[in-house]
Amino acid sequence: MNRTNLIIHELRSHAPFTALGTLAGIALLLGLVKLGVTEETSHGLFAVLHPLHVLLSAQATAATFRRAGGSGFWRILAVAYFGGVAIGTVSDSLIPYLGEWLFGLPNAHVHVGFIEEWWLVNPAAFIGIALGAWKAKTRIPHGLHVWVSTGASLFHVAMAMGGAPSAAVLGGLAVFLFLSVWLPCCTSDIVFPLLFAPNKDAVAGCGCGHDHHH
Repeated sequence: MNRTNLIIHELRSHAPFTALGTLAGIALLLGLVKLGVTEETSHGLFAVLHPLHVLLSAQATAATFRRAGGSGFWRILAVAYFGGVAIGTVSDSLIPYLGEWLFGLPNAHVHVGFIEEWWLVNPAAFIGIALGAWKAKTRIPHGLHVWVSTGASLFHVAMAMGGAPSAAVLGGLAVFLFLSVWLPCCTSDIVFPLLFAPNKDAVAGCGCGHDHHH
């Protein structure tokens, strides 16, 4: 299976589960609004889930790179750190922020964890890199990665809400919540490390936790 077919396969196989996670996330978002959860509380929950997602992404990137023949301390560190932090930031902050900005949420703001909470996010990335480099075939449960990613994106949106959204805005936010999990989780964890690995045609699992074998 070449890289293009692998990406298509991963996107198809993960779309239903990601959609289910998105629906659960929207239901939770409505619950948060009804309960009057504050921006500070949402930020606190984001500050837990985002570093955990960075850890999982860094682990997946390091493991994929290693399975594809990548080696060398500094190469593994650079590829996995950039991949994990970039994937986590795009997924949890940039894509949700784009939705928040488009729909005019009152408190829209890009939360860049590896800068704003550098003391928490960067060590999480290094732990993930160590795990992925140590055991390249470790499987991350699919549900764990998706739920953590969905939760981080969800609480990023919750920070920006400032009140109950209309049905149209909620529908639009659901699309961005879906994309924030689906695209980064199921393409970047495969494509990015393979760009730098010697075995370019390696068939590697996505960061959501599936290994593929020849």
